[in-house]
Amino acid sequence: MFANLDFLESVKVADFGCSSGQNTFLVMSEIVDTINLLCQERNQKQPEIECCLNDLPSNNFNAVFKFIALFKKKVTSEGSCFISGVPDRLEKNNMNVYITASSPLSNYNAYLNQFQRDFSTFLKVRSEEMVSNGRVILTIMGRNTIDDPLYRDCCHCWTLLSNSLRDLVLEGLLSASKVNSFKIPFYDPTKEEVKEIIREEGSFQINDLETHGFDLGHSYEDCVSQSGREGQKEAGCIRAVTESMLVAHFGDSINIDTLFSRYAHHVSQHASCKIKTTVTLVVSLIRK
Repeated sequence: MFANLDFLESVKVADFGCSSGQNTFLVMSEIVDTINLLCQERNQKQPEIECCLNDLPSNNFNAVFKFIALFKKKVTSEGSCFISGVPDRLEKNNMNVYITASSPLSNYNAYLNQFQRDFSTFLKVRSEEMVSNGRVILTIMGRNTIDDPLYRDCCHCWTLLSNSLRDLVLEGLLSASKVNSFKIPFYDPTKEEVKEIIREEGSFQINDLETHGFDLGHSYEDCVSQSGREGQKEAGCIRAVTESMLVAHFGDSINIDTLFSRYAHHVSQHASCKIKTTVTLVVSLIRK
């Protein structure tokens, strides 16, 4: 039926005789899986699927709501990003939100191990969505050095965020324990680490891997003369990335405007001393 109809962008599925127990979503799951499989076979964009359950007099939909999370987990694609979270066990890191030169080596290993697991899962799941000889291009924020695993010059933005949070602690505006427990779900691999994971996972061959460095600001003279404006610009970028995480962790105890005012100040001080660059890895892969 699906093959003979044009559903355009959406499909509505209704179960008129549904139960209200753990099997409620069984039929819906099968339909969703079937539609997704047919779309892959026909090289079609997957439509939005709206599932409707019939509220019969004997149904207890309070029980149904308890199983929605399991249903969502089943039908949601796995491995949607390169890294899924923060490692479980990290040693004390002096209110730093990410790895620094002073971090214990065990923290670096914990982040690396998690990236290896998550990136392998990402590659495996993406390979299941692709045909043989299919191509994919990935861009990954990385780093150049392999000699010192704790070297994080390209991740100065996280150091500045740590400094800004520390300012709020010193001013009595945030709890030190809350800041200590906040970490950024991020890892900046070297190209050698990326190559090794791709080879170990085995679904793709590397067509090309390039490393690009980008200046974060303007010339040294511009950064000195326009440091205030550059500080506000970078603070706005980092706020866009981190605000939801900060609010989820700190709740009402944090004033986001105050935090990023401190951040902009640190950027202006930082830019007058040294120009930083970011490193981006561009990887072209072919599905085996």
